[in-house]
Amino acid sequence: MAGNSQRRGAIRKSKKGATVGSGGQRRKGLEGKGPTPKAEDRTKHVAARRARAVAKRDGSSAGGGQRPGASRGGASRGGAGSGRRSRTSSEVVAGRNSVVEALRAEVPVTTMYVAGRIDSDDRVREAMKIATARGIPVLETPRGELDRLTDGAVHQGLALQVPPYEYAHPTDLVDPQTPGIPLVVALDGITDPRNLGAIIRSVAAFGGHGVIVPERRSVGMTASAWKTSAGAAARVPVALASNLTRTLEDYRKAGYFVLGLDMDGDVELPSLELATEPLVVVVGSEGKGLSRLVSETCDQIVSIPMSSAVESLNAGIATGVTLYEIARQRAAKK
Repeated sequence: MAGNSQRRGAIRKSKKGATVGSGGQRRKGLEGKGPTPKAEDRTKHVAARRARAVAKRDGSSAGGGQRPGASRGGASRGGAGSGRRSRTSSEVVAGRNSVVEALRAEVPVTTMYVAGRIDSDDRVREAMKIATARGIPVLETPRGELDRLTDGAVHQGLALQVPPYEYAHPTDLVDPQTPGIPLVVALDGITDPRNLGAIIRSVAAFGGHGVIVPERRSVGMTASAWKTSAGAAARVPVALASNLTRTLEDYRKAGYFVLGLDMDGDVELPSLELATEPLVVVVGSEGKGLSRLVSETCDQIVSIPMSSAVESLNAGIATGVTLYEIARQRAAKK
């Protein structure tokens, strides 16, 4: 059109002389490319590599056979299906002492991260030695990336990626082929992972067959629980119950007696007459004890006789004492 060349901006002047504008051809270069993809969707991102590794591991274990108890009634109770469930996401253990302790306790690890140009000491060398012996991938990682992975924790240049724990289903612990009289421990309101680790260790020591934790308001299988169990977590299954009261009722229908531990129990532990029966021992929190619904589901409430100078024992110690007495009575009646 005549006169358009006089419009300001229509003609760009340069050392090469006047040039015509792009006519909007470069407009696409100014358009956005959409939201940034999630870390798991970016091929070369660490999170994407971890996701592929987990998917590969789960896929390889899917054909490893039927899970225990699957043939005893089709679909599992609580709508869990036939597979294992992971309640928590992966966990990062940070710091040289924590990393070495976790590796010594054989906590499951998918990756060990080591900062570039790290100042090596005995802990770093031991961590590298154990990781190499166990075939754990060791990635040299920039400190900025380590800060992000550990959420700003004091990592001292060393961190571990712990995969989500693969929980069993409560029906997995009901197995007629398991040797010995069935003995299961259920937790009600336990939130300290060290108590969970200590209980798992006691279950392994005194012939128990598993531990049940509720999905809500309860501790899960963290790296701290693994360490406290001193390796017993690799041998004792931990099951996840969507509803603890309903799970205890199912165990009663399967022929188990449910015992609750409480300082105001009706029966003192040495006088327990059900020790030689299939048992579920329910342990409440140190402060609140057993919840009302769980307490009403128990066949008996059992207390541990103590000196008046001590009000209560923590959950880990109380469970150990109870399991010892049950094991002692069972051995005496053989």
